[in-house]
Amino acid sequence: MKESENLLRILEESFNAFKSKDSLKLKKLSNETVHTSSLTQDPSNILIAVVIYSLGKLLERENYFNLPGWKNFESLTTSALKISIEDLKQNKEEKFTQDFIQIRKAIGKISGKLKKYIEEVFEKSEITKASRIYEHGISLGQTSKLLGITIYDLANYTGQTGISEVSLNQTINEKERVKMLEDMFI
Repeated sequence: MKESENLLRILEESFNAFKSKDSLKLKKLSNETVHTSSLTQDPSNILIAVVIYSLGKLLERENYFNLPGWKNFESLTTSALKISIEDLKQNKEEKFTQDFIQIRKAIGKISGKLKKYIEEVFEKSEITKASRIYEHGISLGQTSKLLGITIYDLANYTGQTGISEVSLNQTINEKERVKMLEDMFI
């Protein structure tokens, strides 16, 4: 796992954001992790990006807080985040990755509607984060392989969002260039 200092910061902020139910902060932190994931193509970073984003999406749905099993899920998730931070501080990278897998497994310990809802959020989050990795220039095939989703699902999603049509080479017109040069020298 690369960039462990940055990852530690992201995890500590994610832990605090989850405890304070700050979904926007979690989604922002997930986006930071996606950028790193795109550069390193490290499956652990990708797993973290998906989990953090999923937690942010779950917190947006406040009606879930009252469903049976939410307190248990919240407790298991908080505990796994705390342990993962400690493992990362102690350079226990393999155990650290297992801690994040535990968050995914916490879903299995929930029953009823909440389990179905959370599973759905995680599945959609995988596709959303995969599309963001693809947007960073990683091929559809490589992205789907890293996340374990089908190319079809990913291609379908990127086609709907227009990600595949984003122009990375946008030029500035002549007037804006001249103004930019003037601003530099004045």
